[in-house]
Amino acid sequence: MKKIALNQLKPKDSSKKNKKRVGRGIASGTGKTAGRGHKGQKSRSGGKIQVGFEGGQMPLQRRLPKVGFTSPKNIFSTELKYDRLATIKEDKIDMELLKKYKLIKKNIKKVKIIGPCTIKVKKSFKDISCTKLVEDYSKSTNNVKKK
Repeated sequence: MKKIALNQLKPKDSSKKNKKRVGRGIASGTGKTAGRGHKGQKSRSGGKIQVGFEGGQMPLQRRLPKVGFTSPKNIFSTELKYDRLATIKEDKIDMELLKKYKLIKKNIKKVKIIGPCTIKVKKSFKDISCTKLVEDYSKSTNNVKKK
């Protein structure tokens, strides 16, 4: 059997198709107008129509109402599962500690600890709100005053 080397590999002849060359005479089949048809914006160079353009009619994306809203509160507040606190060795947890362990981003100002509580270690919180389930489970909490 003949050995195959990387420099001797060649594609199958039927798999390599030559690129169609347009605008190369009438006999080529794609000469003169080069498959663009006669006249009009699409036949000109640079004659592209923007996505969503409907010939002057009010486009669909502008006819439909705007949907959704991103609250600016979401940028500065987040929820954190109680089980994620297993990585922290300390019992007393505050915002700075969560940022130190990279459980929350630096710009976060409010955190809420949510259940379920599957880890055995009980933690206490300072200036962090939590759900009733977590509150009952943890040692003691010093919650943020609810408005």
